[in-house]
Amino acid sequence: MSHNLERNSLGIVGRPALLLVDMINGFTSSRCPLGTDCPDVVAANARLLAAFRERGLPVIFTTVVYHNDEQAKVFRARIPALNCLTSDSEWVQIDPALRPLPNELIVEKQWASSFYGTQLDAALKALNVDTLIVTGLTTSGCVRATVVDGLQHDYVVIVAEEAVGDRNPEAHAANLFDMHAKYADVVKVDDVLQQLP
Repeated sequence: MSHNLERNSLGIVGRPALLLVDMINGFTSSRCPLGTDCPDVVAANARLLAAFRERGLPVIFTTVVYHNDEQAKVFRARIPALNCLTSDSEWVQIDPALRPLPNELIVEKQWASSFYGTQLDAALKALNVDTLIVTGLTTSGCVRATVVDGLQHDYVVIVAEEAVGDRNPEAHAANLFDMHAKYADVVKVDDVLQQLP
């Protein structure tokens, strides 16, 4: 059996939205046990954010917030550092370099996927979105889970390569390779910007 499955690069289809996955202080700052300093990823997100706002295209942010001990118990038992992500914590706030505008949706999630247990799909449908440009942290975790679920909700998914990051370079590379092979187009930020309607 051939290892190279034929795949089609779909590009941006219809109306795109920018989905910034967990670009929060807890993940963009090494002061938090969950985070790592990633100024290049933040800068790439800022470029995309400016372009989407300029064109009046939808922008959605996600954050991880735990309001009580019952939420995501097993996930938090596995990774206790997640317990710092409470609603009153600075760590759940979007990175100040990417501060959301008042009209931009912030989706609170408790698990890896931005779709699981959230209103994201309903929000995207209400905005008539066809294509998701996914950015954020981390490539091997919440970004990948969101990309797979995006495809499973029948969105065309594009990953902006320089706008995603992971503290583990091998995991980052392997997951980009895997997502590009099966679930999404992994493309450079410049290419995304050129394709925007």
